[in-house]
Amino acid sequence: MRSYFLALVRTSPGIFSFIVLSFVITTAQTSTKTSATPPPPPPDITADKRLGEQPGPLTTFEEELRAKRAIKLAEKEHEENLNRAREISQLSQDLKNCLKDRSALDREETKKIDRLEKLTKKIRGEAGGEDDDVQIAAPPADVPTVVSQIADNAEQLSKEVQKTPRQVVSAAVIDRANVLLQLVKILRGFIH
Repeated sequence: MRSYFLALVRTSPGIFSFIVLSFVITTAQTSTKTSATPPPPPPDITADKRLGEQPGPLTTFEEELRAKRAIKLAEKEHEENLNRAREISQLSQDLKNCLKDRSALDREETKKIDRLEKLTKKIRGEAGGEDDDVQIAAPPADVPTVVSQIADNAEQLSKEVQKTPRQVVSAAVIDRANVLLQLVKILRGFIH
């Protein structure tokens, strides 16, 4: 066989070159095709374990259960928000009534202010608002005036929250909450 190739090379070098060249090209094309498309990855066993007991898509019954659960959760959160608004109104009226008898706030009223501030931040967060510094045009000059404005704004906030449906983001609620929080900051300045 070796002598046949040597004889072929001596007699027709062009044919031999053609054979070698076609062999090289074929080999290069084959290696390019195999390297361009990698083999498929092995199946992920951990993904099957994470899915747990849900092998297929949800049935309509399961989808209905999830939707009902989501609605109940949203209604519960909305009711909690309404309760917060009522409590804010009550706390602010308590603060206002305390100042009718005396001119300074004691430790019990300071706790009410803390609670009022916490509830107001929660309502603002539920409404989709963030911390926003509000400038009050004519800031109150004394504690009774601040407390009176807090009571008025808390009452208005409570009314806004109660009339806002649970699916609605209310800019009025967010703005009113930010004003109320600014008034609480002013009150803290007078206390400390």
